[in-house]
Amino acid sequence: MVLAIRTLILYSLVILALRIMGKRQLGELQPSELVVAIMISDLASIPMESVEIPLFSGIVPVLTLLIAEVMTSQMSLKSKTVRKFLSGEPCMVIYNGRINEGELRRMRFNLNDLMEELRLNNYPNIADVEVAVIETSGQLSVIPKADARAVTVADMTSSTVTKGGLPYMLVADGCLNKFELMRSGKTAGWLENEFKKRGVNGVKDVFLASLDMDDKLFVQMKEEKK
Repeated sequence: MVLAIRTLILYSLVILALRIMGKRQLGELQPSELVVAIMISDLASIPMESVEIPLFSGIVPVLTLLIAEVMTSQMSLKSKTVRKFLSGEPCMVIYNGRINEGELRRMRFNLNDLMEELRLNNYPNIADVEVAVIETSGQLSVIPKADARAVTVADMTSSTVTKGGLPYMLVADGCLNKFELMRSGKTAGWLENEFKKRGVNGVKDVFLASLDMDDKLFVQMKEEKK
């Protein structure tokens, strides 16, 4: 009876810990989150196996890991450097319809792996792919070429087909992404003028600014600056 009660207590604690960590599916966990999830399950199983081990010896490490995960998550929200260290960055393995061999080697992702992931995303013909990105979770996101993607309502109501491709994230959480600005072919002066047209004082007031392939700029202000 005591063993059953201890098991239920630890079970409830692990469920609570995973709920606090968030609602990601197992395949979408970041590396730090996956490590914490594995360690929590191992630490919780030790007091379950033996009544001789104090229940406190299982609860304290689980709570310590949970607090550490919450603190690092908060730090990653505030710091791009911490976020990059903990989660890494997305990697474009296909760009403008061409395979980036250097990125494939860096990610230790061979051509067979890439073709398999494309087939799983319903794109068996690599000629139909405009952009493919290995996300920080390890999953492959695919953006097809304009003539290979499904027809949208916008395509049916417009005389011109919108271009496909990966939008340029020019500003994220008040920080200008110089690489994305260069990739878009725009200048800092152009972006500043666009902000002025919308009544935006500066980059630090912008939560997100992205530019699509049709040169349409999307701007969302930070909540405190609305």
